[in-house]
Amino acid sequence: MSRLKLGMVGGGEGAFIGGVHRMAARLDGRWDLVAGAFSSDGARSRAFGQSLGLDDERCYGDWQAMATAEAARPDPIDAVAMVTPNHMHHGPARAFLKAGIAVICDKPLTTTLADALDLEAAVQRTGLPFVLTHNYSGYAMVRQMRAMVDAGVLGAVRVVQAEYAQDWLARDLSGNKQADWRSDPERAGAGGALGDIATHAYHLAAFVTGERAEAVSAETSRFVPGRRLDDDVQLRLRWASGARGQLWASQVAIGVANGLRLRIYGEKAALEWAQEEPDLLRFARLGEAPLLMRRGGPGLAPDAEAASRIPAGHPEGYLEGFAQIYADAADLIAAHKAGHSAPASLLPTVSDGVDGLRFIAACVASAAADGRWTPLNEEAR
Repeated sequence: MSRLKLGMVGGGEGAFIGGVHRMAARLDGRWDLVAGAFSSDGARSRAFGQSLGLDDERCYGDWQAMATAEAARPDPIDAVAMVTPNHMHHGPARAFLKAGIAVICDKPLTTTLADALDLEAAVQRTGLPFVLTHNYSGYAMVRQMRAMVDAGVLGAVRVVQAEYAQDWLARDLSGNKQADWRSDPERAGAGGALGDIATHAYHLAAFVTGERAEAVSAETSRFVPGRRLDDDVQLRLRWASGARGQLWASQVAIGVANGLRLRIYGEKAALEWAQEEPDLLRFARLGEAPLLMRRGGPGLAPDAEAASRIPAGHPEGYLEGFAQIYADAADLIAAHKAGHSAPASLLPTVSDGVDGLRFIAACVASAAADGRWTPLNEEAR
C-alpha cells in the first residue's frame, strides 16, 4: 500500500494539536509529512520544518506560497492538514481546494456559518475529499455504539445526554498561547468552550445516533473575570426523531481532566461511554443486569474491530482515535486519486462542519435571548 504525502498549515513550535496530528498521521504508516507552512513568521516556519527533517524547498514561509508551489510540483502533496487557530481555517482551506489539493481540517470548521457554507460550496465545486478531524468518532467503542444504534438494538432513541468537562481554564491563563487564542473572539469565533469542546460533544451525539439536532435552548456563562468568551455551556436539545436531551460543556469544572461522556437511552436498551475509560462500553437492556463491553473483546461490530489496533487490555485512546481518522482519510483520498468510487466511510465531512457552525450560532443566539428555543437550520445569523 503506497504512502500518501501530507502537508501541514500551522502546528509549529509550541502548538499542541500540530504534534498530535503528526503523530496520528504516522501511526499506521499511511502518510509521510513532506511540506509545511508552520507559522505566520516565515523564518520560524522554515526553521521548524527543517527541524522535522523536511526538504528546505518544501519548508514554506507562508501558506499562500505553499499552495501555489505544491500545486505546480510534479509530486504535490495529496492532502493538507489545517491545524491553525479557528480563524485561519477558511482562507487556507479554500486556497488548497482551489489548487486541487484535498483538505484535512481541525474542528470547528471555521469561525462563522457564512465561511462554513462557503467551504462546503468549494468542496462541492471541486469534488475533492474534505475531512474534519472530530477525532472521538475514530474510537473503537464509539463506532460500536453507532453500530448498535443503527442496528436497532436500543429501539427508538428517547434521550441523548452528552457532556464534556475540563478544568484547565478554571483560572485566568492570560499569556498562555493555547488559552489566549481560545478566549479571543477574533481567532476562536463566537464560542469559547462552546466552539472548543461543546462541538465535540454535539458531533459525538450526532455521530452515534445518526441524527442532527433541530433546535437548542442554551445558557452560556463566563465565570472567570475578564474572559471574553464563554467557559461554561448548559443547553437542551431537540432531535429530529423526537428524542430529547441535554449537553453540558465546561472548562471550569475543577478536578476534571477530559471528561467527555455520552449516554444514549432507547426504548429497549441504553449505552454509556466515557473518554477517560475509552475501551469500555456499558450496555444495559431493559430488565436485565448491565453488561460491560470491551474494545478488542468478543461480539463487536466490524467497524469497531477495524478501529482496534492492539489486544484487549492494552489501552487505546486519544492518539489512536486521531490515527483512525487519518487512516480512513488515506483510504478516501487514495480512492479519489485512483478515480475509484469513495469507500464506505465514517469520516466527518465538511457538512458535519457546517452543522457544527449552525450549532454554535444557534446556541449563541439562544443564550442572547435568555434560552429561547432556536432552530439550527437558519442559513445566516
